[in-house]
Amino acid sequence: MQWEQLLCRHRRRMTGTSQNGSMDLRSEFEKDYHRIIESASFRRLQDKTQVFPLDKSDFIRTRLTHSLEVSSFGKSLGQNIGEKILEEGKDPAFTGRMKEEISSILQCAGLIHDIGNPPFGHFGEEAIREWFSKHLAVIMVKGRPLAEILTPQMREDFYHFEGNAQALRLVTRLHYLVDENGMNLTYALLNTIIKYPGSSLEMQPDSCDVKKRKIGYYLADEEIFREVTTATGARKNRHPLTYILEAADDLAYLTADIEDAFIKGFISYHQMKKELERLEASEPANSFLPAGMLEHYYQRGLEKAAGNPEEYAVKNWIVRLQSFFIQRATEGFLEHYDAIMEGSYCEDLFYGTAAEPLLNLLGDMAYRYVFSSEAIYKMEAAESVILNFLLDRFVNAIIYYDTEYTLRPMDKRMVSFISDNYKKAYQLQAGGKNETEKLYLRLLLVTDYICGMTDSYAKRLYQELNAMME
Repeated sequence: MQWEQLLCRHRRRMTGTSQNGSMDLRSEFEKDYHRIIESASFRRLQDKTQVFPLDKSDFIRTRLTHSLEVSSFGKSLGQNIGEKILEEGKDPAFTGRMKEEISSILQCAGLIHDIGNPPFGHFGEEAIREWFSKHLAVIMVKGRPLAEILTPQMREDFYHFEGNAQALRLVTRLHYLVDENGMNLTYALLNTIIKYPGSSLEMQPDSCDVKKRKIGYYLADEEIFREVTTATGARKNRHPLTYILEAADDLAYLTADIEDAFIKGFISYHQMKKELERLEASEPANSFLPAGMLEHYYQRGLEKAAGNPEEYAVKNWIVRLQSFFIQRATEGFLEHYDAIMEGSYCEDLFYGTAAEPLLNLLGDMAYRYVFSSEAIYKMEAAESVILNFLLDRFVNAIIYYDTEYTLRPMDKRMVSFISDNYKKAYQLQAGGKNETEKLYLRLLLVTDYICGMTDSYAKRLYQELNAMME
């Protein structure tokens, strides 16, 4: 893979001179940035769960604040890595302009990397997968179960529903402004957000190769995937910037989850210190001593008479930790530069670095102290009820939409709730398709609509529909 092609500025619909005749002097990637931040889809992230749904605290992160953090870290990593490529002469063809472009692309990619996620965070993805796994075999259409009517790839798309694949679909098809090209973003940016360059038939959840563990696109969007990856030259390989985006995402959510968990009272300062001390005991050769650094900031908080020296310590420690992770990710990219550029690298950027044991510990702590807690389980149980109800009602209503059959009155009402933009996108994709393909696209229409919901809207719609049906 070559940087000049990887940084492809092309988009499905190219634009040129503005209406008044003056040239728009923004780069193509700066135009991407403005398209994203001005979109309703991006704004809706402010009411989508990161970890704690519908939290009343202004401090706790939402999917929007998480995306802004990933954007910031991605830009910083792009600047660091780009400068190092130039300094070390890793690639004679790499230029200062390319350094600026990868920083801009990563800044944009951070903003949209989670834009396809459904309400209620990653649990929402799990709930959708589980619902289809249970119901495709029992919902009957003209006397046959849905699972028998759909092709294998169509079925697997729903069984392995994935927010990353939904993000590609949303920004290329569903954000209908001017035409059917969605936000009409550059191919370099679109390829960067494709974390898993394979279909639902190609994924291998237990693979040692990170890029094969989930799906990157749905059958309905395969043409766009091939168009984008052919233009950039990445094809079935991960785009090199995807590794950097993933590192930015990892360091953002792993540090943020621990900080939010501390603020919410799921983990105390002393518990954190003990966990870090155990890590240090098992990693004596690691020069980075997180427990000692946490204690250092605690003592500084006492010296400064901070109102809460433990909170002072945790917040300052997190900032220092993020800087450490940025350095290690930069080193990881440069160390494996040749393998990344030829498409053979199978790990993340933290693999084998001094940061890996600490990142693993943070993830393990988040699971033990937060995600497996009774409070989170209760929230997820309530969220499951909401999503199951919505899927029950909308999937059954959509089965005979756009067919010769007359919809039942309640089904007609359910279909009327779905966004006109999503229905327009369906009609554009359904043109010239056979009945099985249209049925598949109608099921995607439901997941498109539900994924576009905020947490509050999903909860409110559930309550309103329950009231209507009582």
